[in-house]
Amino acid sequence: MHKETLQHLLEQVKTGALSVEEAIQHASNENGLEEMGFATLDTDRLRRTGMPEVIYAAGKTVEQVKAIAQKLHQKGIDVLATRATPEMYEAVQTILPAVQYNAVSRVMWYKHQHKITGKGYIAVVAAGTSDLPVAEEAVDTARFLGNEVKAIYDVGVAGIHRLFDKLDLIRGARVVITVAGMEGALGSVVGGLVDKPVIGVPTSIGYGANFQGVSALLSMLNSCSSGISVVNIDNGFGAACQASLINKLD
Repeated sequence: MHKETLQHLLEQVKTGALSVEEAIQHASNENGLEEMGFATLDTDRLRRTGMPEVIYAAGKTVEQVKAIAQKLHQKGIDVLATRATPEMYEAVQTILPAVQYNAVSRVMWYKHQHKITGKGYIAVVAAGTSDLPVAEEAVDTARFLGNEVKAIYDVGVAGIHRLFDKLDLIRGARVVITVAGMEGALGSVVGGLVDKPVIGVPTSIGYGANFQGVSALLSMLNSCSSGISVVNIDNGFGAACQASLINKLD
């Protein structure tokens, strides 16, 4: 059993929320899986991979998200949901009053205890204000995973002097996430200026020839700057997970 899960069970026994017999039952059933009928939770994911089980809320009902969040909390697992709606937030708030929600990123989270475990900070650099929903998803996820984050917004290549004004802050990061739509050039520019890993996140922001982010994706994949990796279109969550793993390496 994961240390945090065991600690949560013992705390529930201490406060009277669980009897000793119920806690023993929970512990004996701890096989890393929690069957819910409509979902099977991977309760051992954090210990196994360094990343906790996360709720991808898109496509799920309000009641499903609420039930999963409640089950995760009962198992002592911190709750993170991406692409969550305000209605989902309000429903989860009835069982977890301290849950937080960012309407821009559509990320909802609850932590039993917040602790910084990253070795340095992660810089999230967004080209334009229109890219903020994806950038904020990366920021919220990276912070949830125990990282210090510096957000640097509206520094796209159309006014490249804005980027240079923040260059010292970007260079001081241990990992850099660049978020850009349109032609997706920001990752290449940053990759040519820093000696840290750069993770490019193409966004679906742009006019018709942007093809809902495909052109930005291809631009980043074709970058001539070395040291750049690329995640899927609008996947701020995935970029933050990769950055967090890098930031926790010795």
